[in-house]
Amino acid sequence: NWTMQKLVAKGFQPMMTPDLVRDSVLEKCGFQPRGETTQVYRVVDSDLCLAGTAEIPLGGYYMGKILQEAELPIRMAAYGRCFRTEAGAAGAAGKGLYRVHQFSKVEMFVLATPEQSDALHRELLDIELGLFSELGLHFKVMDMASSDLGAPAYRKFDVEAWMPGLGRYGEISSASNCTDYQARRLNIRFKPAPAGGNGKGKKKQPNVFVHTLNATACAVPRMIVAILENNQQEDGSITIPEALRPFMGGQDRIAPAGSGGA
Repeated sequence: NWTMQKLVAKGFQPMMTPDLVRDSVLEKCGFQPRGETTQVYRVVDSDLCLAGTAEIPLGGYYMGKILQEAELPIRMAAYGRCFRTEAGAAGAAGKGLYRVHQFSKVEMFVLATPEQSDALHRELLDIELGLFSELGLHFKVMDMASSDLGAPAYRKFDVEAWMPGLGRYGEISSASNCTDYQARRLNIRFKPAPAGGNGKGKKKQPNVFVHTLNATACAVPRMIVAILENNQQEDGSITIPEALRPFMGGQDRIAPAGSGGA
């Protein structure tokens, strides 16, 4: 709720996404619904899959549409459930809340012109960093190497927060600029403003593929891990970050079970 409130105040359109998407949309967004290492759950005897992230149904929502340049950028903030097989995952991170098969997430998704996308990528990252700073998290930002990028991403920043339980930094967010990779496959275009000045001298321009960007504002389980582990006190109580106290009935701490505290 706190994250959505923050994003709506910044001009993002609130959305809720469905759990099921067609595998054709999933593939056009750059994900693989088949194979031994797929992260996707498929529904047997159908063309449906469980969505692994809200960017997939949001991309599908605009599939085949032609927008006006004046409409861009379109900023969306979607709350949705995510489902992942976590194929190949092992080790301590596979226990507890860090790596799970189903979780809820608030995802930012943006449609933009090619000229806007680099600045918007930085804007999305700055929003993430502002949110995590307000929660008092200790984190670092990594500009990912091309060998660590998924198929759709042209450039991606990962944000990792310190997690005492793991004894290391753990990923809590990422921000990706996919340029026109998804838009070409989903056929999302815009009509540029006519060139050539005013009046009869204006020249109609061909339609152009939009750029798509996505960024995680709040992946709930990992945020819970980071907040609880970094705010636990010697007596076992948890100090609630000030920003979240209005959403916790005004509580400023969570007492250990059986202690009789608030």
